[in-house]
Amino acid sequence: MAESTVGERLADWEQPQLDLTQAQWQSSSQGIGDVQIAFVEGFIAMRQGRNPAGPALIFTPAEWRAFVLGARDGEFDLT
Repeated sequence: MAESTVGERLADWEQPQLDLTQAQWQSSSQGIGDVQIAFVEGFIAMRQGRNPAGPALIFTPAEWRAFVLGARDGEFDLT
């Protein structure tokens, strides 16, 4: 598997200050829906649904695609 350069790029990348107050958060139709996402100003925001006032992670479209593909491939499985 190729090494990820995302961590290196993020060190130089400043997270945009997005206004998430009007974001339309979406939960998965499968499972409990602890994770919510919203599409805001060309970015993807992700937060914990049980703590909506907490922080949100912000992804570029390329980062989101890498995250989703990694999750589908089991990259983040803890078992």
